[in-house]
Order: sequence, then structure tokens, then C-alpha cells
Amino acid sequence: MKPFTALFGAAAGTHSADQLALATLPLTATLVLGAGPDILGLLVAAQSAAWLLVTLPAGAWADRASRRALLIVGLGLGLAASIVAVIAAAAGITALLGIAAFVGASGTVVYMLTAMSLLPSLVPAADLPRANARLELARAIVSLAAPFVAGLLAQHLSPTWGYALAAAGAAIALACIIALPKPPAPGADDHRPSMVAAVQAGARFVVRHELLRAISLCAIFWNFAFFALLAVWAPLALDLLELDPASMGLAQSAYGAGLILGALIAPISSRRLPPLATLIFGPAVSVIAAALFLLAPSVGGFAFAAAGHFLVGFGPMLWLICQTTVRQLVTPATMLGRVNATVQTAIYGVRPLGALAGGIVAAQAGLQAALLLIAVSFALSTLVILLSPLARLRVLPQPAAA
Repeated sequence: MKPFTALFGAAAGTHSADQLALATLPLTATLVLGAGPDILGLLVAAQSAAWLLVTLPAGAWADRASRRALLIVGLGLGLAASIVAVIAAAAGITALLGIAAFVGASGTVVYMLTAMSLLPSLVPAADLPRANARLELARAIVSLAAPFVAGLLAQHLSPTWGYALAAAGAAIALACIIALPKPPAPGADDHRPSMVAAVQAGARFVVRHELLRAISLCAIFWNFAFFALLAVWAPLALDLLELDPASMGLAQSAYGAGLILGALIAPISSRRLPPLATLIFGPAVSVIAAALFLLAPSVGGFAFAAAGHFLVGFGPMLWLICQTTVRQLVTPATMLGRVNATVQTAIYGVRPLGALAGGIVAAQAGLQAALLLIAVSFALSTLVILLSPLARLRVLPQPAAA
């Protein structure tokens, strides 16, 4: 099996496992364990906490250990977590289900950071946009399908069957990674700094690099806006737009369609358009989406909301693939794990703040004020790109020296 084929198979398997576990957790907690909203909130928090607590050390590990071994560890954690979740549901132990959620998400964190850092060594630099697009396409497809599959399993069999299917996805991913050749551990003969010093070096590199700094700031503003949108979408759809639950879900599914189309088009756009066009288009089209949400209550209703969700998926997916490629090219191979971890931590750290801000503004000043906050934050993400060297990036950078 070719190295990238193995990595692609592992990506499909691990994203399937992660998204199925994400969709199955609230169903299992509610339908099997009888958990209320307070307990369900704690379980979801345990699952999302891994992105904040594990990301930075995982990035440092990816730069000092065998990346193949780390991929196996991450996928092994995901497989074990799915099995433990089934046991927790069968035994009625809510705390054990929370532990399984945290461990499984931790495995996903380790896998994603390591795979992103490993990819530049598996494909030529010129093929990175296409390779990143294929990996993101796998994630987009399973993100769209997993909630539907989990719901069907919960309705016709049991919610815990979602965890069984997640375990199968993790096992397939594990088999693909085992097929990878065994490379030497990066930096095995070098003097290794402490974990704290290693993490600080990655953060300094991001802050001092003008392209990485702009990418990070753009992502921070965009994710703040996106999670504020998630926080207000239900009251916007059900109250202001007067949609029924089915129409609400259908409008939101346009986001997944946008993700998939963006991943399909990205390899073509990377060949025909300069990077600056994609890097500006991604956040800029989100501003248009915010305008559609603002206009939806008075003009377009369902159609404007669905179009807004589609644009929020389509443009940013193109941006994500392009900026990931730039990030991989400008970062020395020995620092990829820590640089990726620094960016991810900033992104996931701002997400709960965005959701909290969106909810508070909607409650205190109304949904239109919250939508205006979202539009401003999307506009700031675009402004960051326009004022940075990314807006002058006519060709992809040359790979960084070690």
C-alpha cells in the first residue's frame, strides 16, 4: 500500500470513528443513561476538553517521537474509547462514558496533529494542495453522514451501535497506519528541550512568522463568528424564520454540502488561481453568508439561510486547504507538530468564547444584534488577510529548510 493511500484510508477511518462518537454521545447519554441537560453538557465538555488540554503536548510529541508510532497510539486510544463507551452504557456508568469521550477525542487530537505533520514527507510539495483536499474531503463526507447514521442506529437498534461502528472505523484506520513504513524518529540524535520549552518554541515561531500569524488571527476571528452562529442558529430558525425542525436541519445540511464541494474544487482552484485569491475568498464569502442570515427573516427565509450555511462551508473549506498547505510549506519539518498545535489551540480556545458571546448578545440585545456581531467578526477575519502578506501571495512558498 502506498504511504499516502494508507494515510487516506486512516483518515477516512478515524474521522468516521470521531464523528460517529460525537453524534452517538448525546443519544447514548439521553436514551440509554437518562441523562439530563446538565449531565449531557458535562459529557460534551469532556469530549471537547481534549482539544484544549492535549493539543500542545501532542504537537511536541509529534516533533520528537516516531510519527507512525504516534498515529498508532492515537488510533488505539480511539478504538479503546469506543469499546469502553459500550461498556459504560451497558453498565449504566455515566462517569465512565465521560472518560471514554475524553480519551477518544484525545486520540483524535494526536492523530490529526501527527498526520498533518507527516503528510509533507509522504508527497511532493507540488502535490500538497491535492493531498490536503483529499483528506479534507474524507472528513467532510463522514461529517455529513455520521449524524444520520447514528440516528438510524439509535432508532432501529440501539444508540450504542454507533460506538460499535466507530470502533470498526478506528480498527480500519489502525490497519492502514500499520501498513506505513517505519521511519526514524525525528530528532532522535538531537538534544531535546523540555516539553515546556518545546511548546514555547512552537508558539514563538507562529507569532514571529508573518504568514502563520495572519493565518492564526484569521482563524481565530472566523471560529469566534462560526460558533456564535451555531449558538443562535436554533432560535433564529425556529423563532424568527418560523421553520419546522425538519426544515431547520435541511437548511443546516447545506453546510456539509458546501464542505464537500469545496474539497472537490480545491485541487482545481489551487492549479488555476493564485493562493491569495483563495485565502481572501474564504473569509470574504463568510461575510456574504452573514449578510444572508441578517436578511433571511425579512426577505429569504429558508432559502437565504440554506445559502448562508452553504457559503460558510464552501469558501472556508477552500481557505482551510490552502492555508494548511502554506503552513506545511513554511514550517520546518522538525517543528510542524508544535506549529500546528499552537494554531489549533488558539482556534479551539476561542470557540467556546464565540458560542458564549453569541448566546449572551442574542439574549440581551436580540438575534439581529447577535447576527451583526457574527458579520463583524467574519469581516475582521477577512481584514486580517487583506492587511497581511497573504494578500500578496501569488505562488505557494518554497518548502522551509530544516
